[in-house]
Amino acid sequence: MQVSVRFFTSLREIINKKEESLKFPEGEKVTVDNVLKTLRRLYGERFVEYVYDRKTGEVKGFLQLLVNGKSASSLNGLQTELEDGDVLAILPPVGGG
Repeated sequence: MQVSVRFFTSLREIINKKEESLKFPEGEKVTVDNVLKTLRRLYGERFVEYVYDRKTGEVKGFLQLLVNGKSASSLNGLQTELEDGDVLAILPPVGGG
């Protein structure tokens, strides 16, 4: 099973990539949380600092996590299950005026 992850703005600079393809064993239940933990292992401290709140260990609330263009928070949050070919986008907050 393969899942793509797209990075934007500061996170793209930290990762030094626009996109990462991750492979998981067939039959394994893959969630948004699993993907983030895999990225945490791959990219280390700078990724952790950007994505996770140091005090709580939770994903920072200002980040938007989109699964195939739909907000993970409107699906099943970090426990949203992913399927082969799904795309997870990690977006920073959008400002405007």
